[in-house]
Amino acid sequence: MKTVLVTGVAGFLGRYAARCFAVEGWRVVGIDDVPAENAQLGVAATYHRMKLPSPELGALLRSETFHACVHCAGRASVPLSMAEPKPDFEANAVLTFELLDALRLHAPRCRMLFLSSAAVYGDPAALPVTEDQRVAPLSPYGYHKRQAELLCEEFSRIYGLPTAVVRIFSAYGPGLRRQVLWDICSRALMTGHLSLGGTGEESRDFIHAGDVAAGLRVLAERAAAEGEIYNLASGTETTIRELATLLLGALGSKVTPEFDGQRRPGDPLLWRADISRLQALGFQPQISRERGIAATAQWCAAELSR
Repeated sequence: MKTVLVTGVAGFLGRYAARCFAVEGWRVVGIDDVPAENAQLGVAATYHRMKLPSPELGALLRSETFHACVHCAGRASVPLSMAEPKPDFEANAVLTFELLDALRLHAPRCRMLFLSSAAVYGDPAALPVTEDQRVAPLSPYGYHKRQAELLCEEFSRIYGLPTAVVRIFSAYGPGLRRQVLWDICSRALMTGHLSLGGTGEESRDFIHAGDVAAGLRVLAERAAAEGEIYNLASGTETTIRELATLLLGALGSKVTPEFDGQRRPGDPLLWRADISRLQALGFQPQISRERGIAATAQWCAAELSR
């Protein structure tokens, strides 16, 4: 049985990753800084409460053979990074360095998957976005993710640590109580009105968290892990207006979305990913946009009715 270490395992993507690896027969060891009863992992993982970086990590890495480390820990908010760049830098770039160095010292054969973000691209020059396009972040969050990517490359090239960077586009799904899907559902259901920023023609490449977890499992098994980069997305472009229409339809809401025409600092205009590099390893998204959005809308409605 292979063993995977998941940092940030109590977070949104960390939970999905833990469940996916466990279902595929991996032993899952999870780290996060919340009480065990709040982690809500069930039998999916052996849980260690630990605030990273921690001197306890070395002992954990030496305690057994880890085949992969999925690094989900870190901040994931563009607006928060704009307001508080230092904590974002520490939670993303600095924390990633500390983890890489601990792996170098205590588990040098463990392949490390770093969860980066499409935010490193900024406004891409062309669609679909390939991994080789020039990066131009628009926010501290994007810059800090890019800095962490370079650290992964550094540790791979200089120390031989097996690493791969995973640029995740707009992940969504049941369990995420923030970002655009949750905002649309909560505003429509709680206020009977829906006013959103932008024009509605801004687009994102939405990928269900279940597909994100499946992609990470493929990479843990098949990536070259030589510091290379992979886009993890659906490959489908959806405008925010289309997203709102799909969500409102799934909710049975008669609300008409309105847009204020104002672009939020740090946000790109258009995203659609080229995922051929990951597809070449056998990955294919399984959850359709319509099915995933409908299921998420139903979950949001149930949460908001409590």
